[in-house]
Amino acid sequence: MYNKIILIGNLTRDIELRYTPSGTAVAKFGIATNRNYKDSVTGENKQETMFIDVTVFGRSAEVANQYLSKGRKVLVEGRLVLDQWVDQQGQKRSKHSVVAEKLQFMDSKSSVEGGNYNQYQQQPPVASKPEPKPNNDVPSIDIDEDEIPF
Repeated sequence: MYNKIILIGNLTRDIELRYTPSGTAVAKFGIATNRNYKDSVTGENKQETMFIDVTVFGRSAEVANQYLSKGRKVLVEGRLVLDQWVDQQGQKRSKHSVVAEKLQFMDSKSSVEGGNYNQYQQQPPVASKPEPKPNNDVPSIDIDEDEIPF
């Protein structure tokens, strides 16, 4: 079995960030995607819009909350899930949503207002390299600049 979904759309609302009792970040937001097609009967160009709820966990949820807002374009890669619950009237309800495994911010570098674009893209931490130790065993050579052929 295979359950993978890839969507590109615009956020329909600002991100709602919460934390589980164990401290895991959970971000919820919605995106709108469009599909253009030609009506087979009338030949008219039409547009279909879908509204999809998305949930993302962990550090990605915190980064999304920091940099994404209503109207921003995002690529969501994840899996489709079926949410089921009983409403206040006792009716069984359900809906499909996406649990995101990867997010990619699709706004151009110039559209990021007032922020550092490098921070906008989630980057893994870079480990610092230790300073090389000077090698005092190498003898110094006294060469006159006029002796160098180039």
